[in-house]
Amino acid sequence: MEKKNRIRNKRLRMVLAFLLVVNLSCSEHTEEVCNMTDATILISENIKTPFDTTTADILIEEIEKRTTLRLSVEETWKNRPIIALALQDDKDIRGLMIPKAENEHTVRLEKEGFRLQHLLIEGQHVILITGADIRGVLYGIGKFLRILETSKGNISVKSDLDVKATPKYALRGHQFGYRNTANSWDSWTVEQFDQHFREQVLFGANSFENIPFQDPNSSVHFKIDPQQMEVKLSKICAKYDVGYWAWTPAPEDLTAKNAHEIGLQEQEEFYARCPRLNGIFVPGGDPGENHPSVLIPYLEDLSKILLKYHPNAGIWVSLQGFNEEKTTYFFEYLKNNKPDWLRGLVNGPSSPPLAFERSQLPKKYQYRFYPDITHTVRCHYPVERWDQAYALTLGREPCNPQPRHYAELFRRDVPHTDGFITYSDGSHDDLNKVVWSQLGFDSDMEVKNIVSEYCRFFFGSDVVEEATEGIFSLEKNWEGPLLGNVTVKNTLGLWQALEREHATMNSSNWRWQQLIMRAYYDAYIQDRLTYEKKLEENVYKILAEAKNLGADEAMAKALQELEKVDKTKVSPHLREKVFQYAEALFESIGAQTSVPKYGARSAERGAILDFIDYPLNNRWWLEDQFKDISQYKTEKAKLERLDFIRTYEHPGEGSFYDNISSADAQHVTSETDDAIDYLWENDGRSRKRLSTQLFQFTPTLSYENLEPKVNYMIRVSGLGEALLRANGERLKPTKYEKGFEEFKEFPVPADLIEEGRLKISFDKPDEEHLNWRKQSRVTDVWLLKQ
Repeated sequence: MEKKNRIRNKRLRMVLAFLLVVNLSCSEHTEEVCNMTDATILISENIKTPFDTTTADILIEEIEKRTTLRLSVEETWKNRPIIALALQDDKDIRGLMIPKAENEHTVRLEKEGFRLQHLLIEGQHVILITGADIRGVLYGIGKFLRILETSKGNISVKSDLDVKATPKYALRGHQFGYRNTANSWDSWTVEQFDQHFREQVLFGANSFENIPFQDPNSSVHFKIDPQQMEVKLSKICAKYDVGYWAWTPAPEDLTAKNAHEIGLQEQEEFYARCPRLNGIFVPGGDPGENHPSVLIPYLEDLSKILLKYHPNAGIWVSLQGFNEEKTTYFFEYLKNNKPDWLRGLVNGPSSPPLAFERSQLPKKYQYRFYPDITHTVRCHYPVERWDQAYALTLGREPCNPQPRHYAELFRRDVPHTDGFITYSDGSHDDLNKVVWSQLGFDSDMEVKNIVSEYCRFFFGSDVVEEATEGIFSLEKNWEGPLLGNVTVKNTLGLWQALEREHATMNSSNWRWQQLIMRAYYDAYIQDRLTYEKKLEENVYKILAEAKNLGADEAMAKALQELEKVDKTKVSPHLREKVFQYAEALFESIGAQTSVPKYGARSAERGAILDFIDYPLNNRWWLEDQFKDISQYKTEKAKLERLDFIRTYEHPGEGSFYDNISSADAQHVTSETDDAIDYLWENDGRSRKRLSTQLFQFTPTLSYENLEPKVNYMIRVSGLGEALLRANGERLKPTKYEKGFEEFKEFPVPADLIEEGRLKISFDKPDEEHLNWRKQSRVTDVWLLKQ
């Protein structure tokens, strides 16, 4: 009894101490920063195994990485600084009494929510991390680690700490396909995935999606058999109490003999071996061209097998690539049958518009977004007005931190949905994932704060401001024409300074490595572009003298000018740095930046080294043109063709030319639909004219101050149809060639131009039956004064 009285009195003293401090606002603390260097960890008994171990490991290991300090977990409260982990209904944490708020309702945490507080108890600092549930505790730990001030041997946090947050969107995740298509993940170990999933959770993610059924021989980089990794990833998700999803296309032709049954059997084997599985996403297209009349019965049968092994899991489907008839059929089915086996609909690239699908989807079904935040061209979200020099060299999967761009897209599109699992194909979009995870948690969070916390967490407290500026500067490198963009060299200088001052990260931190590599790459491409465009200008000056020189002599001199790039190398030191960091990235995370050197799956998949010297002028096109012209039978024909080449982009005074999707197009008012698509030929080494490698499907152009009472002609180059309107009126062509680098010509009557203004637009032809890669597009437009 005496022992019980002592314990009761001790707890009473603790409660009284809390009552003395709990009503003090943090701003009244005498210290602006509290030192937590000697802290111990206290974990509520209600955070059951294995999550008590998970939370302890995260705190101990992540703090040790940043400080070399190894904190310990205590069983009882001691009179020293404490980092305490609790669930919101806990009354105490191993003897440490938790104060009860005056207004319970105002501080009640919702699902996955957390509160992070600094309190003073009996003169000691206490960081109280309270979660609505175990995920809430993990997200609270994440916020704590992202705001810590750390250095070797020291931990501190601001005294006015009091953060409460509940996620805005219930689903916040990313796809991590352990497959050869990804440009780095097929090189990863189980331990690397565990660490990466942990980091994503600490930034707010709650779901991860794998792509199973990979051939074990499909990648030379696999560390373990893909079927083994499927199970390992499932276990990692269970460890962190987050969702494990799988992207599993149906057989491409479900009408083929036994295709339905074979597909179900393969799926069942996967379900049976996964300890955790929360969602199965079956894309309706990309790949697959199945009609919903055969896809729906397959999904229904699939749901029965899934529930046999994972009773709480759900079937999801997208309408990617569906035409109007297929879309109508699907929504009519939902309306009339209201199936319980379907959990929700997914909107991905080439799906019907978000607002439309949301309006058609019955309320009983959830709506998930599947945005592509990993690619720059031939994708869901192409880089707007991206300079072609970048598109031709960096390609589809470079390191692409675009915090402001993706925040804008998030706020535009995600509100139509219940959340997202993004499409990703590698580590190059790491920052974009964090931006989406954080905005999924708090949609009002300032983008700069997200990037700042990213830098603090991954690079350290002493580099936050400079690294944050460096990331935003990399995004600015891609804004507008590359020629004359002063940001590029300023960005390089900033990252070079960081490179010198924080040398240990140059060889050990893969996120750091790929950001610095991008700074060098951008600067190298700018120097090459400046030099090679100047050479092309010189070529046209030579061709202007063709009548005096003779056609053959002019072409010979022009070729000599173009070949100077082989003899005079531009900024080789920048190029060498790119290759050094590419090697470092291969060593650190298996990043495959080259097909021959590092075994990338294909030239499209992040192989930026293989295109670093791709011509940035029309050298290859000119070489081929000169070869053809040399076979012409008359000097007159040769000179006429050379003059056409010389004036291709310079049609003369009073006339105008626009390379439709070029970053420096003067009259184009529409945004790029895509870039360098169809010309992905010869593994990206097309020899066609550079302007032909850019397009829009239905561009719009605007002209001002045109000469009155003058007839003009519109010339168009592209592919297929061009249903052209001038100031709203459909024009009839006098010439209508449909091939690449062929021409359509449309006379424009003088009386059609209103007060010197002209707007050109294009109607979209009915080509729903064609793959989008084969649909009509526009590459070049001229307005020629007659």
